[in-house]
Amino acid sequence: MNLRKIVEWTTARAFGAGAVLSLGTFAAFAQGIGHADPGEISFQGAVTSVAEDIHSLHTLVMIIITLITLFVLGLLIYVMVRFNEKANPTPSRTTHHTGLEVAWTVLPVLILVIIAIPSFRLLTKQLTIPKADMTLKVTGKQWAWSYEYPKDQGEFDFISTMKTDKELKPGDLRLLSVDNEAVVPINKIIEVQVTADPTGVIHSFTVPSFGIRVDAVPGRLNETWFKAEREGVYYGQCSKICGKDHAFMPIVFRVVSEEAYKAWLIDAKKKYASVAAPADSFALNDTSADR
Repeated sequence: MNLRKIVEWTTARAFGAGAVLSLGTFAAFAQGIGHADPGEISFQGAVTSVAEDIHSLHTLVMIIITLITLFVLGLLIYVMVRFNEKANPTPSRTTHHTGLEVAWTVLPVLILVIIAIPSFRLLTKQLTIPKADMTLKVTGKQWAWSYEYPKDQGEFDFISTMKTDKELKPGDLRLLSVDNEAVVPINKIIEVQVTADPTGVIHSFTVPSFGIRVDAVPGRLNETWFKAEREGVYYGQCSKICGKDHAFMPIVFRVVSEEAYKAWLIDAKKKYASVAAPADSFALNDTSADR
């Protein structure tokens, strides 16, 4: 049992599961980054500023919930001790208290405002796509993902499918490793355009360590972005129950240095040059205009 699991185990028994969840920031630092560990109940480590903000907002909300819970528990204990029949044989006839009614109306509003301000800031950051260094188109299929690199990156595409148990190599993760990984450079703003086969179903493109999740809808082009600040391999999965092989649609991004990315591009152009372009080059509705 490693340090993270010891902290979670001890906190769960001392304060309950809510207190464990409030330790999300610490757990993200203590755990491995890029994929979930067996038995894990906290977030995967963040490698983008958006994911870090998601973790911070979660921690803030859990702290507020914990404080409210402790406050209510304290009130209940006080009422049980102070106003039981033995301690208070003559009960008060008070039916209204203006100060209390104002307090329990105003305080929840203030709490919601405290939560709303960072929430709106985070939503704005997620939905406002900055000037991109690179645009990547991702298409959800039944059941795999295809990646299309733009003309300035070599103009090639490939399909990424999950490795079977027989294809796994040392270091691969069962149900997560794929035959063709999407490779992107570190510290670059990557705009991701996400859609699905026109005759297919709705998928959901999710990479927890990047803090991104966006629906892949047939006939519609959704957008998101990320800027990975750490090299490594980062895994995601389809988060919509899209069909019989929903559980076998992993997403894998390999973040590498600029030099390694240029070298990969040279090999990728040769490797995927003979692969025919996907047959889903149809007119799509860009949702950026809807925002």
